[in-house]
Amino acid sequence: MSTDPRAALQSLVNALEEHLAAAANRRSDDDPSVDGAYLAIANSFEAYEEALYDAYDEVTPLTVFADDDDSDDDYDEDDDDEEDDLLEDNEMLDEDLVDEDDYDEDDDSSADSSNGSRERH
Repeated sequence: MSTDPRAALQSLVNALEEHLAAAANRRSDDDPSVDGAYLAIANSFEAYEEALYDAYDEVTPLTVFADDDDSDDDYDEDDDDEEDDLLEDNEMLDEDLVDEDDYDEDDDSSADSSNGSRERH
């Protein structure tokens, strides 16, 4: 059963407003109300994105990132490849989205308009 995108959008807006209120009334660095509101935004956004796709075959330009639970304490500059571990199977790094052939300075031909880029209205 799919959700109405407008209802899912309203839930996302409500989650954002609740997060703002929780952040403004934060009682400590580890305030559970802020953490809960943070998760509510992520869950509401994913529900909205799914409803939008189901109804209109459309997506947003936004991504929800996973929280690593203090993994910054163990960051090693030599382990730059760990960024790939955070991506889901169907996600790509921004650098994977760039076709370097489109930016070749030696190529004098104009770029083909059917290069796979999306046109937004």
